[in-house]
Amino acid sequence: MILAIAKSRLWNLRHDRAAFVLAFIVPIVFFSIFASIFGRSSGRATTAAVRLAVVDEDQSANSRRFLAALRAESALKVSDAPRAESGASVRYTAASAEAAVRAGELPVALVVPKGFGQSAIGFGPAADRAKLVILSDPSDPIAPQVLAGLLQKVAMTAMPDVMARGGIDALDRWGGNLTPEQRQRLEENVRGLSERPAPSPSGGAGGGAGLVEVTRRDVLGQKKGNPMIAFYAAGIGVMFLLFSAAGAGGALIEEAETGTLDRILSTRVSMSRLLAGKLVYLAGIAATQLTVMFLWGALVFGLSMKGHWTGFFIMTVSTALAASTFGLLLAALSRSRMQLVALSNLTVLAMSAVGGSMFPRFLMPEIMQKIGLITLNAWAIDGFQKVFWREEPLTRLWPQVLVLCAISVVFFALARRVARRWEAI
Repeated sequence: MILAIAKSRLWNLRHDRAAFVLAFIVPIVFFSIFASIFGRSSGRATTAAVRLAVVDEDQSANSRRFLAALRAESALKVSDAPRAESGASVRYTAASAEAAVRAGELPVALVVPKGFGQSAIGFGPAADRAKLVILSDPSDPIAPQVLAGLLQKVAMTAMPDVMARGGIDALDRWGGNLTPEQRQRLEENVRGLSERPAPSPSGGAGGGAGLVEVTRRDVLGQKKGNPMIAFYAAGIGVMFLLFSAAGAGGALIEEAETGTLDRILSTRVSMSRLLAGKLVYLAGIAATQLTVMFLWGALVFGLSMKGHWTGFFIMTVSTALAASTFGLLLAALSRSRMQLVALSNLTVLAMSAVGGSMFPRFLMPEIMQKIGLITLNAWAIDGFQKVFWREEPLTRLWPQVLVLCAISVVFFALARRVARRWEAI
């Protein structure tokens, strides 16, 4: 009897597609997504290389050596021109590199000031040490820390002769004048260090802190208490918009199952008008949900809405439309309420994980960041970040608004096409 009951439940599970998806497919999809983000290859974590703009104001032999060693680091993706990959000859300047970080094109930039090549590398007085400037976007707290550590490593591993020469000068200054013979012998040893090839970047961490003086300057958010509030409000808000739209769109299935849809279509209301009316309702609810989310963030967590209302309105409307048409499409594709539950759980959770609602996209591997762009979550979050964090002009919102509106048109057209099956009944 016990085995018969178990067999009966197993048979029901095989024929209940929604339960089957929730039990097996959703966990596998989520495992695959997060394994791709946090997975390990050859026993080492695979994390995204930090994209970095470099500005060499010194243009000395030492600065070029230093930057060449920095480019060899696998943890960095270094560029000295805005479009270096296309062969452009325009180099970054301190101003253009700062503008790139401010616009979100890069998380961090490095400026090598004039005099770097003539300064000492070592643990001497700060006034004598080589100086570097990091321009950072504080919404990405990882990139500047990674860069600061690698700067100290490269200073030690790639320029040992400069360190040694600084030590000679310090010994000469504080330990008494060196004889010509002593200085000549030390200089010969230093030349030997300069001719020695730099160690492989994968050959260990190396180095300590303080060999070069590094100054970090945040180019954004100096007056903002928490740079991630807008990100969380947009990310969580969009994810729950998708769930709500999918659930509310399920009213179509209920109307079809109860026969209400047939009675509605028998009147002068066409399927196109019916879907458009539901879209207006769903978009209105979605816009209200986003507004409540951001107002709560403003009241409780200090999110500044002042001066951002127009950008917020534009992004809210475009996001609400995209999420609502997504819900209509899922409802049109589903044959039953349980199918809708399974399909919405799978798609919404997967889109939210890849699109940045659950984990910031800038911390994902580069391939996952690109995959995330197929989700409306990523475009909505980027748009809200432009409004609240980067405070960019409204004209800079056009990529996000255009993509979200295009998604709305495509999803509505697909929902209308799929919904023809109800007109044929």
